[in-house]
Amino acid sequence: MNHKGLCPCNSGNQYSNCCGPLIAGDEIALTAEALMRSRYTAYVLQDASYLLDTWHFSKKPSTIGSLSGSEWYGLNIINTEEGGKDHNRGIVEFKASVVRPNKIWRHHEISRFVKEDGKWFYIDGELLESPPPLSTKVGRNAPCPCGSGKKYKKCCGK
Repeated sequence: MNHKGLCPCNSGNQYSNCCGPLIAGDEIALTAEALMRSRYTAYVLQDASYLLDTWHFSKKPSTIGSLSGSEWYGLNIINTEEGGKDHNRGIVEFKASVVRPNKIWRHHEISRFVKEDGKWFYIDGELLESPPPLSTKVGRNAPCPCGSGKKYKKCCGK
């Protein structure tokens, strides 16, 4: 995947110094949160192979359906439990907005991770109760789903 500029994971870092090396396979995630951020970025970039490669074998699906048709915005890490360099298990709670056929949804999940042989893997996640769509239509003048407070056309819709 070719991506330039700030990393989609909202770390504030350049993609080339954040999730890029993980997705390219040049580095491994050192924490559960780093893996979570890189998996979110893989959803943004529609990189199904990275998602499958970082899924623990015990829960990994054989394939991932089409990632097209969804646009992800505004990853927000709510909480982490363990998941550090010296841990073997971790939990990351996050929220993100996703646009699916002209509706904005809030995705709120508590994800579980495990580290085996020095490498972190996503096990599964608990999708917390989601509210109805934030908007029934994403138009140019609608608030941007990333949460910036700007209009969509002046922010992510550029």
